[in-house]
Amino acid sequence: MSLASYIFGIAAALLTLIVVIEMLRRRRLRERHAVWWLVAGVLALLIGIFPPVLEWAAGIVGVEVPTNLVFFVSVLILFLVCIQHSAELTDLEDKTRVLAEQSALQDLRIEALESRARRENDST
Repeated sequence: MSLASYIFGIAAALLTLIVVIEMLRRRRLRERHAVWWLVAGVLALLIGIFPPVLEWAAGIVGVEVPTNLVFFVSVLILFLVCIQHSAELTDLEDKTRVLAEQSALQDLRIEALESRARRENDST
């Protein structure tokens, strides 16, 4: 690989880590959502700084082309992010349904109280 590609890889990994940490600092991203992005950024930085680590890991796993290992790990991390978001979306849908039901019940109670108050005012 050329020196420019090494520098680009390190810069991209550092930029990813900086963006995620800044979003955490500004409370635009929660810790539980940032975990996988931090893992990806640290792995990318590690591979960018020490490229032989990728070749070593590919050899251990049995992948002939080290770049394929990078793509596999990237897809795996994105898959885990999707699973995490799907689970949280399911929880939010359940909470939304409960809130909608509670709101509908409160609307019924308010209507009943208002109609009873109108009847009492009309009878006096």
